[in-house]
Amino acid sequence: MPTTRTAKISGLHHIVAALFALSAACALFVGMARADASAFIGTYSGSAEVTSLDGTKIPRDMSVEISETSDGFRVQWTSVTYRTDGEVREKSYEIDFVDSGRGAVFAAAQRKNVFGHEVQLDPMKGEPYVWSRIVGETLTVYSLFVGADGGYSLQQYDRTLADGGLDLRFQTIRDGEIQRAVETFLARE
Repeated sequence: MPTTRTAKISGLHHIVAALFALSAACALFVGMARADASAFIGTYSGSAEVTSLDGTKIPRDMSVEISETSDGFRVQWTSVTYRTDGEVREKSYEIDFVDSGRGAVFAAAQRKNVFGHEVQLDPMKGEPYVWSRIVGETLTVYSLFVGADGGYSLQQYDRTLADGGLDLRFQTIRDGEIQRAVETFLARE
């Protein structure tokens, strides 16, 4: 049975309509896949005992504040370590994260370039390369250091929404081996 020109045009219209519907669905999916940090916004604190490589347990207080910025969100965290010799060490960090264009992955905006735009630090200069992602109810911050010998150290902070706060899991991995791992609950203030 010969195909008529009307049938060919009608088939072409169906294909174009299907492609348009597929494009619209893809655009909707990309928009839905973009993660939202709003559920994590707040201030949290807690404490844990950190086991050092020699087996010594060292108490540590931890706090984190997650806030919105005009371009994304900010994570500020502090840890206070109480050494057995009585020394108290406090370390604080603050990093802004912006949309990377890759859905649930966020780029760190750690310094301004000559044009005034926030950019990543350079890991080849001994600076940390930092990024974050949101998967389900977990906000993870990664910090990668490249050593002078080419080895690496990766810090990973998983902050998972929990009833009344966040479950925190922190680990340091050096050249593929876990050096330290901490798990604790941080209560919402």
